[in-house]
Amino acid sequence: MANDNHNEVTTLRAQAALLGVPLDGSQAAALLQLLDELAQWNRAYNLTAVEARAQMITHHLLDSLAASADLQGERIADLGTGAGFPGLPLAVVHPQRQFTLIDGTAKKIRFVTHAVRVLGLSNVQALHQRVEALANAAPFDTLLARALTSLPALAQLALPLARAGTRLIAYKGQRPDAEIAALPAPWRVLEVRAVKVPGLAAERCLVVLEAAPPGTAI
Repeated sequence: MANDNHNEVTTLRAQAALLGVPLDGSQAAALLQLLDELAQWNRAYNLTAVEARAQMITHHLLDSLAASADLQGERIADLGTGAGFPGLPLAVVHPQRQFTLIDGTAKKIRFVTHAVRVLGLSNVQALHQRVEALANAAPFDTLLARALTSLPALAQLALPLARAGTRLIAYKGQRPDAEIAALPAPWRVLEVRAVKVPGLAAERCLVVLEAAPPGTAI
């Protein structure tokens, strides 16, 4: 069993490196422990439709880590985090940043809170809230969303949590050109980057937006 664990850690570190994300052994072990906890909870609470271990690594861990290099600033919010993705894996590899994971489904936030405790993540706050209810929160440096809503709707939803210079990172499948064309001000596109997630055959891309200062041409 110990050898199997070692092999899984080694494989995860190699796959993350292909995404440009260096993991040390303790970080890889923590990420795999997160999946252990998720699998256990999933049997009782149906938190995710992804159940096979290899798929969980690809769809939850590696896909989440794809945006690691795009984070900016200290305060990061994951909008509609679900069972903690992408926020929890990113918090493991960025201990110097503070993460707020937000979701309106109680059982999912209960799991996130449990995972934070088990993994000893002092840099994560879990909030059982609808994103719309946080309009008066202090603005964040980076906002994340994976499979939450369309890009124009996400941009509107995120705006109360942003300031000039805030970055919004949306995880998408195929490049969403029609959605990009419909983006509202003050958001402007910094980058649309195709991502090859190891083990994931489906097309993936990251759309990185920035809230422009008032009066700036979009």
